[in-house]
Amino acid sequence: MTATYDCIATTTLSSTASTITLSSIPGTFTDLVLACSILGNGSPSRIYLNTDSATTLYSYTELAGDGSTASSSRQSGTYLPWTGNTNTTTPLVSIIHINNYASTNVNKTMLIRHSQASSHAAAVVGLWRSTAAVTAVNLTGATFNSGTTVTLYGIKAE
Repeated sequence: MTATYDCIATTTLSSTASTITLSSIPGTFTDLVLACSILGNGSPSRIYLNTDSATTLYSYTELAGDGSTASSSRQSGTYLPWTGNTNTTTPLVSIIHINNYASTNVNKTMLIRHSQASSHAAAVVGLWRSTAAVTAVNLTGATFNSGTTVTLYGIKAE
């Protein structure tokens, strides 16, 4: 069985925005992948699903490193980080996998890989404690500058 990626939506900002929302996500795929190239104002960005910004339902574990120093952290009751401090001139890249997004029987898990700065990278395992199907992804926490691009893919098993 091979998996295919179908582009659901792409957004490229032509002006600044404080939130990027991808909504009306169809429930016809097995998983979602969000590919992001972010230009911003220096604040870390956050992700929440649907309209659920209740931080008590989110938690994550993060591993980070810069080639010489490694760190880890565990947070509960806070938004999931999907980029580190953004930069106005060098895009930071994030890949976010949202597993079993359409299922109404399981809490939603996410695997996030992102750059934090020019020499830092991180991997995050995130949890949204809700069995609701994901119909929208909200990216917030920073001022996203013109040139920021976000593409949402649906993964289909064949």
